[in-house]
Amino acid sequence: MISVEDALQRILAAFSPLESERVSLDSAYRRVLAEDAHAKFDQPPFPVSSMDGYAVRAEDVAQPPVQLGVIGCAPAGHPFQGTVSRGEAVRIFTGAVVPEGADAIVIQEDTNLGEQTVTIKAASRPGRHVRSAGIDFKQGEVLVVSGKRLNARDLALLAAGDIASVMVRRRPRVLLAATGDELSRPGEPRKPGGIVASSVFALSALIEKWGGEAHDLGILPDRVDSIASIARHAERAGKVDLIVTLGGASVGDHDLVQRALGPKGFVLDFWKIAMRPGKPLIFGRLGKTPLLGLPGNPVSSYVCALLFLKPAIAAALGTSTETEIIEMRLATALAANGLRQNYVRARISRRDGELWAEPFPAQDSSMQKVLAEADGFIVRPPGATAAQRGVRIQVLIAT
Repeated sequence: MISVEDALQRILAAFSPLESERVSLDSAYRRVLAEDAHAKFDQPPFPVSSMDGYAVRAEDVAQPPVQLGVIGCAPAGHPFQGTVSRGEAVRIFTGAVVPEGADAIVIQEDTNLGEQTVTIKAASRPGRHVRSAGIDFKQGEVLVVSGKRLNARDLALLAAGDIASVMVRRRPRVLLAATGDELSRPGEPRKPGGIVASSVFALSALIEKWGGEAHDLGILPDRVDSIASIARHAERAGKVDLIVTLGGASVGDHDLVQRALGPKGFVLDFWKIAMRPGKPLIFGRLGKTPLLGLPGNPVSSYVCALLFLKPAIAAALGTSTETEIIEMRLATALAANGLRQNYVRARISRRDGELWAEPFPAQDSSMQKVLAEADGFIVRPPGATAAQRGVRIQVLIAT
């Protein structure tokens, strides 16, 4: 068996950032930017008013009250075409272009409007209530850096910079195949002694969330020819970046993944990791395509996906491969750990300004309700001594 850290490094070594493609901004949400995005103009491109009121020359209103002649109006999107001269003002609204000659805005509340004049009741100064051109960003400025996963605020910023499309990393294509004679799909007739295949739904959702494309090959029976068909499916699917199998990795007569895919060009890198749950994990290559064989056990497959599949997808996208682990306090004492790194399902709560992780009393790796209710996994290093309540621990976040 190899350590979790060694396994992760060997998996990551098989991946590098994928090629890029151009997508429209309305299709770019949660995509990973492949090159810096630069603003196409200053924002705002011209001085604009930040308030409703009157555009004036500050020197004209230095000693209020003062009466100015109103020579026009400037709503947003309809700039005043003339110039503000001594003794003049222009009615202006938020977001409108500040007229030439004016250098300040007097807010509406500090004025009294006559028929063709306005009385200014408060002094102003140059630049008051004026948003200068380029105050937000300048033309050519980097708005979003390469490698960023685009969120809603990023999209708004890019749109403000007049960017209609961006270069993003291609989504990694992941073939997903569950193996096992005992499995059936939800809603289908249950096989004698069989169970419902559930892990594939979690993994498909996680792959999509992490930025990949999941392609489910369905349930493959425990036969050499059936599992060997993964190679054929991979060829037909075109560009495949990762193959993920569920089951067929444990010790026993039905461990067929290695035996079935060996003749198809599968080369094993490693098998079995010193961790719990998730010990029987396979990694290698089917031809040039990395293959990750996850345990069939639902909890084991989920933990392994967090530790190894998520960083693999991140490496293919050129983003950070760091696992999300947060330091917290232990809410319930834990016994000493064995020789394998243990991932203990736990609830997370905040008390007195600190995060606390409370391990579930039952940790059997078949219990999916406990998995669904868990917020994270307490990381117990190999050989860790007993931990008392209140000590600081490391917790792997569950998503």
